[in-house]
Amino acid sequence: MAVSSGFTGAKLENLLLLCNGSPSPSPSPAQSPSRASLSWSSPIGLPRRRSLAQRSVGVGVGFNRVVRCEVAASGLASDSPKVDTSSISALEQLKTSAADRYTKERSSIVVIGLSVHTTPVEMREKLAIPEAEWPRAIGELCGLNHIEEAAVLSTCNRMEIYVVALSQHRGVKEVTEWMSKTSGIPVSELCQHRFLLYNGDATQHLFEVSAGLDSLVLGEGQILAQVKQVVKVGQGVVGFGRNISGLFKHAITVGKRVRTETNIASGAVSVSSAAVELALMKIPEACHATARMVVIGAGKMGKLVIKHLVAKGCTKMVVVNRSEEKVAVIREEMKGVDIIYKPLTEMLKCAGEADVIFTSTASETPLFLKEHVETLPPVSSEVGGLRLFVDISVPRNVGSCVADVSTARVYNVDDLKEVVAANKEDRLRKAMEAQAIISEESKQFEAWRDSLETVPTIKKLRAYAERIRVVELEKCLSKMGDDIPKKTRRAVDDLSRGIVNKLLHGPMQHLRCDGTDGRTLNETLENMHALNRMFSLETEISLLEQKIRAKVEQIQK
Repeated sequence: MAVSSGFTGAKLENLLLLCNGSPSPSPSPAQSPSRASLSWSSPIGLPRRRSLAQRSVGVGVGFNRVVRCEVAASGLASDSPKVDTSSISALEQLKTSAADRYTKERSSIVVIGLSVHTTPVEMREKLAIPEAEWPRAIGELCGLNHIEEAAVLSTCNRMEIYVVALSQHRGVKEVTEWMSKTSGIPVSELCQHRFLLYNGDATQHLFEVSAGLDSLVLGEGQILAQVKQVVKVGQGVVGFGRNISGLFKHAITVGKRVRTETNIASGAVSVSSAAVELALMKIPEACHATARMVVIGAGKMGKLVIKHLVAKGCTKMVVVNRSEEKVAVIREEMKGVDIIYKPLTEMLKCAGEADVIFTSTASETPLFLKEHVETLPPVSSEVGGLRLFVDISVPRNVGSCVADVSTARVYNVDDLKEVVAANKEDRLRKAMEAQAIISEESKQFEAWRDSLETVPTIKKLRAYAERIRVVELEKCLSKMGDDIPKKTRRAVDDLSRGIVNKLLHGPMQHLRCDGTDGRTLNETLENMHALNRMFSLETEISLLEQKIRAKVEQIQK
């Protein structure tokens, strides 16, 4: 087989090394928490779902294939005759060594995550990626050798990267190194805090996130809006492909269904509401209505803080923001509440006159440092004698050094765990109801993804039949002469299409399944491979060529 002109010798040599190199070792348990170690989000542990390939041909076959591939590539296979590789093109060697690894087992969905449960806020704020940068991040991730699709979910409580990887180990390694490069955090440190989930576990995790089961406040609604935003930003972005897009869209459906069918959203359902509850827990109850409240930032989070303060009986507060426009809109919505606007230039003055200060801005540098706070006048002993800073921003608006000031107390998103600790039994019951829904939806998503595996064969079989139909139709029409009426031509064409469609109906039906039982899935795969052999469709090799060429094109750019 001749080497395609798109493959240079150097590029092919690099790709051969890339495909034939020894597999990266599995991350140690200490470095990569397992599903069990993420039990805070799964009151009911669901069994791991094996990949379609594993369900079809047995657990462990993927590793055996890789080992066979490695041995064959190195010429050490004792039961294989020696081959003169000098006469084999580089592309053929590449296909031989990589075909099983990249095509007989489909690509994996992987999530590499660092959340409030595993990672301190200091690290999360370095990893945070602004929404405007998500398309750039997706492009860079999909430029990595083993990554086909990607999405970024970056919030105040989590930084999670979802990818479709050609190789699990290499994909994780490449993404982790990318995260290290963009954040400045050493790989070794990232590995101490990250968690890794694959395929069914990754799917279940995102569904739990969207449903609010993985949030500090059970059922909080803001995370569902953030998952929706991932889809909105990803539309049209190269790399936000069919698998990842389908996963996030299904997660939105799950989040909506859980909130509709369970009582999970009752009580404190957002970071903002939990922040208000935490602040009120720290001051005497008699002062709840009279404590001087300042909210810095009038964005989505700030607006929610104001709403929850009003719900708790607060009728007067100061809102510090860059402009008055957003504050005026909030004031218009909340009739009867005295909302006083102050510009950012008066922030320190307002802080000096406040008992509780909520911060929720997008500033990438702290607004308050130790030298700012220690010069502020003391607060009344009636409210406890301490000025409270409740910082729900990531990156943080209040520097950690402020905690050293004796007259101040600082709370950030990690401290909201104190609020979440209430009503544990009730939360567990609601989570159990939600998990039943998530389990059902996970099966439906897996069935949808399973169905994608036969799509290339379906397309190639149709194309194969269409080529034969067109050739035979032209032969028939040429025998009938040049003066055939258009009506006759159309009738013959329709006849040939009808025959082909009826002949293909049976095979097409056997290439589709709903994924609800293993027997049907196994039969579908067997049918797919049988059709590939019978009609010489060579689906797997062509898919491999597409993947290789795509990666070469990325490298050349």
